[in-house]
Amino acid sequence: MAKRKIKVLDSFAGAGGFSLGFELTGNYEIIGGIEYDQWAADTFKHNHKGANVLVGDIQHYSDEDLLKAFPEKPDIILGGPPCQGYSICNRNAGDPKDPRNSLFQEFVRLGRIFNPEVMIMENVPNITKAKTADKELVIDIIKKELEELGYFTYDKILSATDYGVPQIRKRLVVIASKTPLDNPHPSPTHSVSDTAPSLFGEGLKKCPTLWDAISDLPDIEAREGAEEMPYDKTPTNDYQILHRRGSDKVYNNKAMNHSKRMVERFESMSWGHSVSDVPDHLKPHKRNGNGEISTKVYDQNNRRLYPEKPCHTIAASFYANFVHPYKNRNFTPREGARVQSFPDWFIFKGKPTVVSHKLLAREGRTEEKHLCQYNQIGNAVPPLMAKAIAENIYQVFKTEKIKELECTYTETI
Repeated sequence: MAKRKIKVLDSFAGAGGFSLGFELTGNYEIIGGIEYDQWAADTFKHNHKGANVLVGDIQHYSDEDLLKAFPEKPDIILGGPPCQGYSICNRNAGDPKDPRNSLFQEFVRLGRIFNPEVMIMENVPNITKAKTADKELVIDIIKKELEELGYFTYDKILSATDYGVPQIRKRLVVIASKTPLDNPHPSPTHSVSDTAPSLFGEGLKKCPTLWDAISDLPDIEAREGAEEMPYDKTPTNDYQILHRRGSDKVYNNKAMNHSKRMVERFESMSWGHSVSDVPDHLKPHKRNGNGEISTKVYDQNNRRLYPEKPCHTIAASFYANFVHPYKNRNFTPREGARVQSFPDWFIFKGKPTVVSHKLLAREGRTEEKHLCQYNQIGNAVPPLMAKAIAENIYQVFKTEKIKELECTYTETI
């Protein structure tokens, strides 16, 4: 009797970090992805070889289109639909904070079409506090919509550092299951403390630091690096060994083409300093200001990070958020991918950076609006956190629905 892998469909898939975590457990098969952006979809396709990927606006696919694209019924549907401020169909659909007026409805539609055993949604933690114009909690609406499909629902804010991701990142994870679950969310496996409290932290591993994550990557300065290059150091810890496994080179490791003045700016910064702390003559110039120093300096921009702490949240714009602990440059895409816990063999497609989306929109160049490598990495669910979710879901279902599913499949000879 063969063990049948649990089939996963990744909606609002991005580059595929969420589904990658499931795949890394060895218990799941990624049968498909649905993604609006072409470059992110290219990344998903390249790294999930057997998956069918639908590219485009999910609203433009009918129920029949979706059933035809994914004839193997998914057991689990993943997704991170934007739930606030993204009105579907028209901008007068009602309260933009109401998830029923957002792409969340498309996530619900997938549940209605495929009726999977489990649906898992991740999103920003603030949704737990957000209210509609009628003072109804957004999270309550989300859970109610899923419960009306016959699911038991559970929500919890998870911290990436609790699962060995060297990054301060919190995400809301909503789990909807056809079967009631005693422990729907994974317990922490790591701690940022050297000595975790014995009552709760006994047996927890130390979460890697930023430097633990990236110190073995090639030693490059601003304007150096390449899309493919050899390793020039040996790994020094388990995190590095794990992420180099399966790769014989480094991908997506091109440093930003900083100007001489920007390099000088970074040279003046110590750990914890940002652009607001540099000497006045090195602060940014006003746009079209003929060399005049800008009075608008954003403290969160270009902060030099501490090497022996977890990284701050890797956002979609992290190319402008962080300065390398020791080099006078911003992070490369690969350094950000390491912090997000992507393995080195996972290759990001598309350009490293693109022209400002605001500028493209002003000039009507919408066909050039794509998610660059930095955007794809920053938008992703950290694979190691996704893996912890996947392992926990597999365990709680092992003696129930999953066992039942496995026993329905015998090995074909």
